Amino acid sequence: MKIHEYQGKELLKRFGVAVPIGKAALSLSEADEAIRSVQSETKNPVVVVKAQIHAGGRGKGGGVKVAKSLDEAREKTKTIFGMQLVTHQTGPEGKQVKRLLIEQGIDIARELYVGLTLDRVNGRVTVMASTEGGMEIEEVAAKHPEKILKQAIDPAVGFRPWQARALAFGLGLEKSGDAVVKSATKFFHALVDAFLDLDCSLAEINPLVVTKQGAVMALDAKINFDDNALYRHPELNDLRDLDEEDKYELQAKEFDLSYIHLDGNIGCMVNGAGLAMATMDIIKHFGGEPANFLDVGGGATTEKVTAAFKIITADPRVKGIFINIFGGIMKCDTIAEGVVAAVKEVGLKVPLVVRLEGTNVELGRKILGDSKLNLVAAGDMADGAKKIVGLAK
Repeated sequence: MKIHEYQGKELLKRFGVAVPIGKAALSLSEADEAIRSVQSETKNPVVVVKAQIHAGGRGKGGGVKVAKSLDEAREKTKTIFGMQLVTHQTGPEGKQVKRLLIEQGIDIARELYVGLTLDRVNGRVTVMASTEGGMEIEEVAAKHPEKILKQAIDPAVGFRPWQARALAFGLGLEKSGDAVVKSATKFFHALVDAFLDLDCSLAEINPLVVTKQGAVMALDAKINFDDNALYRHPELNDLRDLDEEDKYELQAKEFDLSYIHLDGNIGCMVNGAGLAMATMDIIKHFGGEPANFLDVGGGATTEKVTAAFKIITADPRVKGIFINIFGGIMKCDTIAEGVVAAVKEVGLKVPLVVRLEGTNVELGRKILGDSKLNLVAAGDMADGAKKIVGLAK
């Protein structure tokens, strides 16, 4: 689950993470009030107008503008609010800006980077920091891996003071004085506390800035949460922006389906994450493009399969469907019953190719055959992929 920058900063403030003064706005009238409020509170006419979408690279796309007066700030909000913002993470279609963050202008002395995520190599939450703030961390990691500092957090003892100091000194903050080092170590500890307490999957501050006054604060904040832990934080569901989230993925979550919406035109229904990945690969191998990743799981019911099929067929880009089931725990007759029920309810307007193998396969094939559905049987996975790619074209 993702949230907006302004929401992330509000959460981080509760843990003592230093952030600029800012106000969110969901309309131009609210933006006007926010500008006046921030200017009044800071006694400074300089504000930053920031587009709020679930994507990085907003500044490069024209979604972040500095304004030095009330009138200029109003003009910037009119330019950004409602625009179709295109960044390297949105794709060419972009995202419409429906929320703004009006934030105080900051006198920046240095731009740095700090982020937390799970390092799957060592199995520990790891703090990463770099002097290359403001840049995409992926680019830094690829071209200058030596510039990324790492501190893994031992779950038995937690994030230790020496680790915070090691990061501060690794970033060269001691050159700015003891006060800056202390401010940075306090910041790192607060950020770690927030990450762990909120069950985050990612907390990224880019840039982390040192101001000319010697303060260390989060100029940006990207916070993602572990979906599997959201039951422990029901209050976080109120932060969802349903306009930003994929409607198909939201529907899939209601039925506990592992579903990711993609850009292709061949819908996939598969059991098992590994087989689902292999199915997408083989579709691409034969010249097709998968429209989704969908693992119905080993214990799926007829109702769950029906829901999955309805989600696939609701996507107008889908021109064909490939059902690829290898029944171990999942039974082929359950899949067949779900498909028949879904087709009777929503109809079938695109080609359907089915490959069934494993537990109760003969019963599953009989159910499909007796249904008189207009489907194409596949002998194996490669045969199915070839057929659905050809039919979808």
